[in-house]
Amino acid sequence: MPSLPDFKLETYFSKWEFNVKYNMCASDMESIPMQELLSMATDEDKKAWQNLHLGYTETYGLPKLREAIANTYNSLKSNHILTFAGAEEGIYIAMKCILNNKDHAIVINPNYQSSETLPDSICDISGVSLDPKNDWNLDINEIESAIKSNTKLISINFPNNPTGKLISRKKLNDLIILAKKNDIYIFSDEIYRLMERDESKRLPQISDIYEKGLSLNAMSKSYGMPGARIGWIASKDENLLSKMERMKHYLSICNSAPSEVLSLIALNQKEKILERTRRILKDNLKLLNNFFSDNSHLFQWKEPDGGCIGYPKYLGDDGVESFTKNLIKQEGVLLLPSSIYKSNFGPSTENHFRISYGRINMPKALDRLKRFIEK
Repeated sequence: MPSLPDFKLETYFSKWEFNVKYNMCASDMESIPMQELLSMATDEDKKAWQNLHLGYTETYGLPKLREAIANTYNSLKSNHILTFAGAEEGIYIAMKCILNNKDHAIVINPNYQSSETLPDSICDISGVSLDPKNDWNLDINEIESAIKSNTKLISINFPNNPTGKLISRKKLNDLIILAKKNDIYIFSDEIYRLMERDESKRLPQISDIYEKGLSLNAMSKSYGMPGARIGWIASKDENLLSKMERMKHYLSICNSAPSEVLSLIALNQKEKILERTRRILKDNLKLLNNFFSDNSHLFQWKEPDGGCIGYPKYLGDDGVESFTKNLIKQEGVLLLPSSIYKSNFGPSTENHFRISYGRINMPKALDRLKRFIEK
């Protein structure tokens, strides 16, 4: 099996994330303070927190937590949920349990790097690119053309990282029809779900509507709890979940007990937390839209459909690599250049950068960005 390549995105963040004044390309929401979270807890959940036993936990996850997660789906029960120490562990285990070296996988791009590099380390893969000239749309015909007799998996991510793109319900239905016809798993990274600008465009979760669908999600984005390191995969394929649970024994074995209880508290108060999330997004997007409108000579921008990140194009003559590097040096503001998203399985999108609008300090970071441009 080929060794995994350098995780460019995480390496970039290791260098800069905690060494700049403003991280303006973070993929997560403003983290919720512990005191605020605990103040929301019911008496029962407070008791569970105060009497917490710091021992090992069940590999599948705390039963009450799995039940709370299942309640975020329309047709699933707790036995359809397997939790992980973060979403990344879920991606790793799913790819290892579904694919072998005789298989073929299809991955859309741009995408989170491990969604491409992990299957590529196991089997033959094909990339299908979202079209930057057509509002990052997905061409289902390209997916169909990429399917081979040994295609085992199609990996998608909507709302997309980094573009924030949502496909239509019809395209999702067409994708499911293709997958059913060819007996293919659909791995759907739904980590930015519930952060859509227009709720009427929200897609159903793949595990609710397709028997070979796997839904990936976590507490890190919509719920503002990346430090809890709780993720999960939902699927009606209980045999596959069992296989994945056994592989988890070789990795984290089980989740952090405090993180499970904190996640349970958050899910039991999800409407309050999601209201907080959407308020921050709405306020920040208003500022960001105005900024890009005022600087349309330098940036090509369209408000993303969902999530807390966008992928504008930089139009300056110096190029995005120089722009982002000088911005760090002069103003301590971090943006993520498109070279980090370069794919081996599709055309690269040059001079784009990832920008985030989920942190409450974004207005201050935006002031620094404005000052840099004015210079």
